[in-house]
Amino acid sequence: MERLILALVVVAVAAAVGEIVRRRRAVDPPTQPKFEAPAQLDRRDFAGDGWLVAVFTSETCSTCADVVHKAEVVRSDDVTVEVVPYQTRKPLHERYEIDAVPCLVIADGDGVVHRAFLGPVTATDLWAAVADARDPGSIDPGGACDH
Repeated sequence: MERLILALVVVAVAAAVGEIVRRRRAVDPPTQPKFEAPAQLDRRDFAGDGWLVAVFTSETCSTCADVVHKAEVVRSDDVTVEVVPYQTRKPLHERYEIDAVPCLVIADGDGVVHRAFLGPVTATDLWAAVADARDPGSIDPGGACDH
């Protein structure tokens, strides 16, 4: 009888050790960033009521400052430009799941995002994107100039 109890204890200890080893190996992989721009914005979160260029940034990002500078140039009576720094507007970054900056989105008055840029953007590409979003087909898709 003692041998049976001893065998059961040995089996139980071996099973417990096996379970501990299995749990240590079954570590979830780290989460991976999505690096995606939102497809829809709630326009009540932003100023203006027409076209919107929203630039999600960080105050410590030099590339962000360059994108903001370029975005400011497209500001007009019809296009609102709003800068959304992470440090002062973190809830909006979280709401729209912004996980990389700069993230620039061009949205219409209903908040539908027509174009988005992650990372640096050229002034030419930004101008063309805003123009094409506002008036589809107005920009030559080849994008080349003869001059």
